Amino acid sequence: MDGLSPFDTLVLVAFAMAGMRIFTGPIGAALGDRLRGRREQVGHPALAGDVELLHTRLAEVEERLDFAERLLASGERADQLPGGARQ
Repeated sequence: MDGLSPFDTLVLVAFAMAGMRIFTGPIGAALGDRLRGRREQVGHPALAGDVELLHTRLAEVEERLDFAERLLASGERADQLPGGARQ
């Protein structure tokens, strides 16, 4: 056999068209951006402030937890603390 059969030619053309469609679509655009070094911004810009606020609040809660743990670890009883144990 010299050359391609009509079926082989049809399959080759179909694969070429499918490849063109894939690489010119969103997959190709994402692949091109990645090769150029551009990264898609993952989060919404308006949420950045909310995330920063939550980080601040979490840090404050961690400080309070550390204080409470130190207080409990010191072994002091409630009636020995300033203000005493109110019942």
